[in-house]
Amino acid sequence: MSAPAAAFFDLDRTLVSVASPKIFQRHLSAAGFGTPVDGTLADLAFKVFELVGESAIVGRSAKLAPRAAVGWPVDAVIAAAGPAAAEIAEHVSDFARAELAMHRDAGRALVLATTTPEHLVRPLADLLGIDDVIATRWTQADGAFTGRIDGDVVWGPGKRDSVLRWCSERDVDPTGCWAYSDSYYDSPLLDIVGHPVAVNPDARLAATAALNGWPIRSLDKPDGVPTMGGLELQDLFRPFLRPELIPNAKVTVSGIEHIPRKGGAIIVGNHRSYFDPAVMITTVAKSGRNGRYLGKKEVFDIPVIGPLLQAGGGIRIDRGTGDESAFDAAAATVQGGDVVVMFPQGTIPRGQAFFDPVLKGRWGAARLAAMTRAPVIPVGLWGTDEVWPRSATLPSFNLQDQPEVTATIGPPVDLKYRSVERDTERIMHALSALLPERARKPYDPTPEELARTFPAGKTDDLGFTGR
Repeated sequence: MSAPAAAFFDLDRTLVSVASPKIFQRHLSAAGFGTPVDGTLADLAFKVFELVGESAIVGRSAKLAPRAAVGWPVDAVIAAAGPAAAEIAEHVSDFARAELAMHRDAGRALVLATTTPEHLVRPLADLLGIDDVIATRWTQADGAFTGRIDGDVVWGPGKRDSVLRWCSERDVDPTGCWAYSDSYYDSPLLDIVGHPVAVNPDARLAATAALNGWPIRSLDKPDGVPTMGGLELQDLFRPFLRPELIPNAKVTVSGIEHIPRKGGAIIVGNHRSYFDPAVMITTVAKSGRNGRYLGKKEVFDIPVIGPLLQAGGGIRIDRGTGDESAFDAAAATVQGGDVVVMFPQGTIPRGQAFFDPVLKGRWGAARLAAMTRAPVIPVGLWGTDEVWPRSATLPSFNLQDQPEVTATIGPPVDLKYRSVERDTERIMHALSALLPERARKPYDPTPEELARTFPAGKTDDLGFTGR
């Protein structure tokens, strides 16, 4: 293998969010090696590790672990590691896979650098298309493990030294390499590469990264989404983001089963009110998914609201500039397995257009679907303009007579991917079909009703937008 540079990846809490030792031990135990690890205390220990990271105990345990494997047949242990590797690979997020692909496409060698024994992680590396493994090696004799370690324990300074040795043997300059880890104990490794990345870092690594100016990321979330113990703001606030907890409207959500439980998806809604985002946010939260909201730049400029949207993975669009970065970010988010939420109409219609039975949309959702082939899930919103019409500066808070609001979720739109214009029409038709029958018939509004569709004074439209 010859490459000008390499990308070194730690395993637990970096490439995967789960504790891989628990999975390896379960499969080894099922094959007759070691004792079962299932139980309250073991589960608690692994959960603490997944939330807060490793401690110095890991290094000591890695030194002692081979003693328990004396006499284990090497081939049988490797065979047991195969199914474990397949299970662990399911926990490698699409964002992490995209990061691997980015380095692979750039011609860099992919290297798994982990404390976990080499004979266990090699099958996982093969499954993920990783070029090489730097891991703790156990000595073997006559086809069985001897209970000793061959060389260094690949942990802390030992991992740094093993990586330096790997680079030296291949004439690779570490300052041109990348390294990803969650652990403070990998700081020596991160310090020698030119591109260190702290991934879902423990508290001490987060502080170290901040002092050194190292980027902090999470490979199971879009860039810029902060996490605490692997949880982001939307996870923490989901118990409170419920439609029934909206105080100034009676919100009814139906069809929640149409929102996929996992995988990339594009959720679209019709736009009638400044209140639409609140209903959409609680609707998506009710499904258990975290939504990444596509919004025009004016939304992200609002104090408090803008930073919260940004922290939630929101994608800012600067309309009229021809900037493709927002669309590229939305595509990467969907391809990473997340949900993007948008309003294809782009803005709340004004005047007679507000009452038009034929909804007209922009082509962003259709183009995004064509690129990602992710399902487009329509959400028909109705009654939101009774809570916050465009003519009002603030929403109504009549708690005695709450307006009735509905969010009706439909099945994925049947798209053809041949024309974004025609697919946009299909998306808008699917949204119309989810609205009450009266919304699909011509209507002659009164002057008062027309006035409600225009901003109060010079108030800007602050709705979420399509493209």
